[in-house]
Amino acid sequence: MRKSVDNVNHVGSGSAAASKRSSAEAVIELVHDVMHQFRARQYQVLRHGAHDVTHMESKVMGFFSRHPGATLSELVAHSGRDKAQLAKLVKGLRERELLLGEPDPADRRNVRLTLSDAGRAVQRSLHAQAHTLNTRAVEGLDAAEQAQLIELLGRLKANLDAADDA
Repeated sequence: MRKSVDNVNHVGSGSAAASKRSSAEAVIELVHDVMHQFRARQYQVLRHGAHDVTHMESKVMGFFSRHPGATLSELVAHSGRDKAQLAKLVKGLRERELLLGEPDPADRRNVRLTLSDAGRAVQRSLHAQAHTLNTRAVEGLDAAEQAQLIELLGRLKANLDAADDA
């Protein structure tokens, strides 16, 4: 069983730690910490159940939820990730009966993958927990503050996107 709180990547957010970093570093570290905390709490609901799913496994399951009947090759093309890594994840999900595979009638070398009933239940649980956490995360922020935060984070993303183009 995994530890329910992961502090490995937390550098420290106290005022002494924050004053030693630049504002830019503090912003990005805080964004990272918020997402890390969100994901840890989101997956915590599965840890005591039948299926302990990792973030990457849920991303794979999410792809097949949105693209039922897709192949491993289509997942690789969509994600840009290493085929061997994804094949291992898919194999594990199939062994745990969260993904089902059927040979492609047009080309039996390909396997068409879909979520099983158990896989769909895991996805529903993760979505429900995400909704609960989303609501909790913005608690106390009015609509204008939420819009401002969205705009500011959008600018951060745009800056990073522009750096990719440079």
